[in-house]
Amino acid sequence: MTIEETEREIISDFELFEDWAEKYQYIIELGQKLPPLSEAYHKDDYKIKGCQSTVWMHVNTDKGKLHFEADSDSTFVKGLVSLLIRVLNQRSPDEIISAELKFIDAIGLRQHLAQTRANGLAAMIKQMKLYAVAMQQIS
Repeated sequence: MTIEETEREIISDFELFEDWAEKYQYIIELGQKLPPLSEAYHKDDYKIKGCQSTVWMHVNTDKGKLHFEADSDSTFVKGLVSLLIRVLNQRSPDEIISAELKFIDAIGLRQHLAQTRANGLAAMIKQMKLYAVAMQQIS
């Protein structure tokens, strides 16, 4: 499935909800389902700077694709990062770098997030793209 197809699937999922409160609850549920991140990565080296909540992210590569894992002390933020992982996980560096992530506006995230949460979302995206740039330069 391409990034665009995955984004369309997320947009379709969110269209099932009538209001933002239901979408917010769904994001929390996504956070609760995010696989746990090993305690070995709950260190400053893996923290994403610029997030109000604490967010840890680890990435490794397999056959030229990036595999992301993450955790947060906020279930809602875990839900946000789980959406990003759903779209960007197991992608090539080029795919990640060029991803426009149109689903964010399409599901109303940007307009409903507080400024601090929006800054944190931007920081998570930036970090994922920086990982992709770093992997691209290694290859």
